[in-house]
Amino acid sequence: MPQWWKEEIVYQIYPKSFQDSNHDGIGDIQGIIQKLDYLKDLGVTMLWICPIYCSPMDDNGYDIADYYQIHPDFGSMEDVDELIVKAKERDIKIIMDLVINHTSDEHAWFQEALKNPDSPYRQYYIFKEGQDNQPPTNWRSVFSGSVWEKVPHEDNMYYFHSFSKKQPDLNWENPQMREDIYRMINWWLDKGIAGFRVDAINFIKKDQSWQNGPVDGADGLSSCFEFTRNQPGIEVFFKELREKTFDIHHCMTVAEAVGVPYDQLSIFIGQDGCFSMMFDFNYSHIDITEHEEWFPLQNWTMQEYKEKLFLSQKEIFKTGWCGTFLENHDMQRSLNRLIRNPQERTPKAAKALGQMFMFLKGTPFIYQGEEIGTINNHRLSIHDFDDLNSHAQYRRALQEGYSEEEALDFVNRRSRDNTRSPMSWNSQLYAGFSDVQPWLTNNEYYQDINVAKQVNDPDSVLSYYKQMIALRQNPLYHQTLVYGDFISLESEEYVIAYMRQDDQQTILCIQNLQNKETHFPLSSKAQVLLSNDQVNIQNQQLKLSPYQATILLIE
Repeated sequence: MPQWWKEEIVYQIYPKSFQDSNHDGIGDIQGIIQKLDYLKDLGVTMLWICPIYCSPMDDNGYDIADYYQIHPDFGSMEDVDELIVKAKERDIKIIMDLVINHTSDEHAWFQEALKNPDSPYRQYYIFKEGQDNQPPTNWRSVFSGSVWEKVPHEDNMYYFHSFSKKQPDLNWENPQMREDIYRMINWWLDKGIAGFRVDAINFIKKDQSWQNGPVDGADGLSSCFEFTRNQPGIEVFFKELREKTFDIHHCMTVAEAVGVPYDQLSIFIGQDGCFSMMFDFNYSHIDITEHEEWFPLQNWTMQEYKEKLFLSQKEIFKTGWCGTFLENHDMQRSLNRLIRNPQERTPKAAKALGQMFMFLKGTPFIYQGEEIGTINNHRLSIHDFDDLNSHAQYRRALQEGYSEEEALDFVNRRSRDNTRSPMSWNSQLYAGFSDVQPWLTNNEYYQDINVAKQVNDPDSVLSYYKQMIALRQNPLYHQTLVYGDFISLESEEYVIAYMRQDDQQTILCIQNLQNKETHFPLSSKAQVLLSNDQVNIQNQQLKLSPYQATILLIE
């Protein structure tokens, strides 16, 4: 079976913030349809649509109340059908977000489970009795506080949630629940979507011993990760999930699976793995702790980042395939994460970061706004944040003894609102996203960083992204840039250099991620394929200006 998904260029859309078509300040499906020609012109071949299902929006749609209905803020199922058809007319495929570790507490299954302890739906979730007037375990949820929430009107009964208390975890030990989930997955695939990005999928197996963990915070709790993520036996669920859904439709799947040890990759990807590919967060999460806390600041170096990036490329492709990315809806902007000096977060630097990631081995995923070099907002108060996890991290930082000023700084650096603010289409009021006040404040730099300002500028970040995509898709280089080996090269700390190589040719990718000139040795003649600055080669030395990124075909 051809693994067609290796050749895609994916663009991630956060629908609430992409384009508002009906003047309510909230992005919607018709807004995406309006921008399909923009996406076609960019060169992408697939869209990943973040959740648009019926939801109370406690976690912006990752708390699903009905998998078969569309939230009215986004439109209707007819709009989804139209999106699939009109995208296909432009040779663009659609993948949806699949959230099956948990539902909303407003899902009919959970509501029935609460109403009737004898209902079969009680077994669709995880309910346990407390111990000594305490919750069953001392585990801390991902969004802070206990993973256990007291069940109203019942003595000593709790339900389990890895994330928000409004996101109760499904009980994957229950075969009937699994069958209902598989039915829903196949229903969506039958509609004509190309597959799924699969949310938090490595949480579906829990440690069934339900033991307390070592206290690791001032709140007296223990991180749940050791008991809820990447647990032995998850591969049994994965095998059944794949056989009963994904394999039937030959679809594309990409797993969000944080913290997977490289020696466990084979249950996720490769011949026996459940998914077409996965995201590797081992290098992208270099700025946060192993328990995904945004505090204290992590004093990582570019050398450490480079080593983690190269190790990821080495280990992933021993087993299977990955999706490569700079940004997503759960992170801050990459210019802020990877370039510490605010004065150096320039269009040239954005091109260098984009090139560094675009030509790695794997299927590239571009996040909305990344292609124009968007940078973080700076918010003055915790009350300016919408993101559930930003408020949770702020509270945790205060509990751990940080000041309000320090806690706010942590949140400003890492908040998920940084990538969720509305897309900047032009310099008009509300950035062309809407003609009314948006649900979340526009990016404060939208008058300088927007699509309209860049679309006809051959030197813009947007134009460079188009050139990078065109180069990857160029028949002369496509085979090498998609399927060729990844070979890391030794260089000074702030230069990230690697080759893509097959039997036909060698392509050298060099990025100077610092604000000073340097040189890179070349062992043979080279032809320039792409560069964000004038290329200067003398005496077999490539002179690199600050933040220069260059791609060479080695002759």
